[in-house]
Amino acid sequence: MGPLLVRRAIQYRNIVVGLRRYQTHPQPAGNRLGIPPPLKGVKILDLTRVLAGPTATMLLADLGADVVKVEEVSKGDDTRSWCPPSAPTLDTSPEASNHLPAESAYFLAVNRNKRSMTVNFKTPEGLEILHRLVERSDILVENFVSGKLASMGLGWEDCHKINPRLIYASITGYGQTGPYKTAPGYDVIIEGEAGLMHITGESDRPPAKVGVAVTDVSTGLYAHGAIMAALLSRQQTGKGVWIDCNLFETQIAGLANIASNYLIAGKEASRHGTAHPSIVPYQVFPCKNGFLMIGAGNDKQFKILAEKVFDKPELANDQKFATNDARVANREELIGIISDALLQHEREHWLHRFSGLGVPFGPINNIQETFEHPQAIARGVVVEVEHPRSGKIKLVAPTVRYNGEKMAVRMPPPWLSQHTTEVMEELGYTTETIESLRQRSII
Repeated sequence: MGPLLVRRAIQYRNIVVGLRRYQTHPQPAGNRLGIPPPLKGVKILDLTRVLAGPTATMLLADLGADVVKVEEVSKGDDTRSWCPPSAPTLDTSPEASNHLPAESAYFLAVNRNKRSMTVNFKTPEGLEILHRLVERSDILVENFVSGKLASMGLGWEDCHKINPRLIYASITGYGQTGPYKTAPGYDVIIEGEAGLMHITGESDRPPAKVGVAVTDVSTGLYAHGAIMAALLSRQQTGKGVWIDCNLFETQIAGLANIASNYLIAGKEASRHGTAHPSIVPYQVFPCKNGFLMIGAGNDKQFKILAEKVFDKPELANDQKFATNDARVANREELIGIISDALLQHEREHWLHRFSGLGVPFGPINNIQETFEHPQAIARGVVVEVEHPRSGKIKLVAPTVRYNGEKMAVRMPPPWLSQHTTEVMEELGYTTETIESLRQRSII
């Protein structure tokens, strides 16, 4: 073996060893060289549940904010009961939590770096606790139906009087105005009502929902950005802001070029499965033992595909396929040719053939393959934290890096009411009063 091959073998071995180390030992919860938590000292009162709101508050918590998640006294966030699956419960879990069910995987996904307290704010004493929290908070995030909190003395006007600097973020299904303002918002309903489901699925099959609650997640991202903008506004004006964020408008904005096609050219959309209405080949293809996504977006890429991947240079010279317009017109014939070729070999064969040629391609991975992807391992997409009830659990790590490092996961997702006493003491309540409120199920 020559010196060059020896060096390459050593490099390959080091990469493999490094990836195995990452895979065996997920990234630790702390960060080292990033930036100081930019929201450290910012206090957030979190009155949200399920996915959109908790996503927004988790992203803010990742940046260092002190997020107090206020939950219903007996059962907490709806997603606490959405199991299986759930994390195991240790025999050594805190005695105060023994009555609780196992920690659901759904809840654990979007509630890291938060504190949990339980309050029945339908009672006068509970409302007083919330008012004290409002007084000391920088931000309140809620996802009740429009007008619900106002009827309970916790609307924007009520809270603004208590704390004029408060940023009050409302996340609803349809917004604070309009004929649908009091309608509840559910991701899957909005997917249908705001156009996404109409364009999702195969052309000869009924509409399909996306495999994850993408409208909820997108709304959480919009709310997170709006809250950051409101913090900057408050620095300039000294005044609080009422943010009106909703699933319906988020999903319409998420239609992107599909929305523009209709608004500019009056073009109605349709379903194309994984295919593209204006580019061929640009879709999922079956291989002998799996699926492959190919996206030859221009004539040059198609020429490479024909000549170097499939060893069929005649395809690139055929007038039926030489240009994208021609390929779109002769879509079915070309898709048949490509499918027949791909079915001759297993997926790994084709991944090797495509590698390094400049034609966009990728495997259709299941979730296990996603987390075992070399890039996912190298980038530390999984973080391991110590949960008081479940021991070591793995979570998806914060996504963004600052100076090469991700923000710390300072705290695992909390068990229900884990921090009630702690927060009540911060609000000035005595031990006797806290116990009395607990006995009456107010906290």
